[in-house]
Amino acid sequence: MSLPSIRITNLLIAIFTALMMLIAVLYFQETLHLLPCPLCVSQRVFAIATGVIAFIAFLHNPGTKGQKIYAVLTALAAFGGSTISGRQVWLQSLPEDQIPACGPTLDWMFEASFPLQEILAAMFFGEGSCAEIKWQFLGLSIPGWTLVAFIFLISVSIFQFYRASKI
Repeated sequence: MSLPSIRITNLLIAIFTALMMLIAVLYFQETLHLLPCPLCVSQRVFAIATGVIAFIAFLHNPGTKGQKIYAVLTALAAFGGSTISGRQVWLQSLPEDQIPACGPTLDWMFEASFPLQEILAAMFFGEGSCAEIKWQFLGLSIPGWTLVAFIFLISVSIFQFYRASKI
């Protein structure tokens, strides 16, 4: 059995990230009624960016140099998501007395017309509500599983980069 082509692998990356979003929205948000914290929203942005880059690579189907560029962009987007996921896993591991104070929700910040820099800080650095563990499976929380998914996406992207070199 041979590996799928670089183009099909890019499509599979896009499908994987779409599945991540479907699980986040349809299962966690709509079924379990878990609202995403600021760090969760940031992770979703990076997952969508990873999928969009991979889907564009699939549609474009460039030559070797272009495939490498898309692989690097996909890896960078997934790395951004893994950084945010890792931060949230770290926040969740802190003792209760060391967890940062909760700030306002993102919805409220947008409605109250907070400065964009404060909204971005909440999205990328998190606060107390981001440390709350609302769901676990096999000992990993949602951001733990998201971190695993981003590490997988980074690995596939690196594989795509080196595979493009051999064409």
